[in-house]
Amino acid sequence: PKGNFDAVVVYKLDRFARNRYDSATYKTKLKKLGVKVISATENISDSPEGIILESVLEGMAEFYSQELSQKVKRGMNESAIKYNTLGGQAPLGYKIVDKKYVIDETTAPIVREAFELYAQDVPVVRICERFNSRGLRTSTGNEFNKSSFARMFKNKRYIGTYIYKDKEFENAIPAIIDKDLFKQVSEKIIKITEGPARGKAKVDYLLAGKIFCGMCGEVMHGTSGTSKTGRIYNYYVCLDTKICI
Repeated sequence: PKGNFDAVVVYKLDRFARNRYDSATYKTKLKKLGVKVISATENISDSPEGIILESVLEGMAEFYSQELSQKVKRGMNESAIKYNTLGGQAPLGYKIVDKKYVIDETTAPIVREAFELYAQDVPVVRICERFNSRGLRTSTGNEFNKSSFARMFKNKRYIGTYIYKDKEFENAIPAIIDKDLFKQVSEKIIKITEGPARGKAKVDYLLAGKIFCGMCGEVMHGTSGTSKTGRIYNYYVCLDTKICI
């Protein structure tokens, strides 16, 4: 509201806005409210010369900002060409050595076992229980949950694929899982999450494939039923209805 304060003090003008357009827009809005923008480290007067100096400083700040952005993108592109890591946490089963993905032989067996168990139709909730009971942990040191495996089973890095933005490079990093096993697990996930819902759905089941049964841990899909009055009810069920209903 107008009159609450007289000025906005910034360390430098380049801290006030991301570019000259935003700076001019915000300053205009503040000016209408009678509020000045003051730089604590840049002595800029209210004279015509000060207006020119302020414009030059803001232009240089935007130039350096865009130049830095270009350098960062260039550096990331060069790292991607070499299949180097670009920061962040390495997936479970890998460790980073000299900016390269290297198989961590202490945790890679966990990944292999998870894929093999799921391919053998062991529910995710049972895999969680098995791993957590043995004191095994995720790459971030947390206990396993259903989300841990949802990410793991879709991670193409485990078959040696390096991913950068929308590009994929096969056989670029050491593989932990062979492609046949990965394909088997992927097909199972697609079959469970999409098949039943598509086959029965006359409505959009937005949560199909995204929620899990609290008893067996399997993915739930959309279905419907008709009551004695002829009314249709839409709801979610898991695949193992004989056990969980």
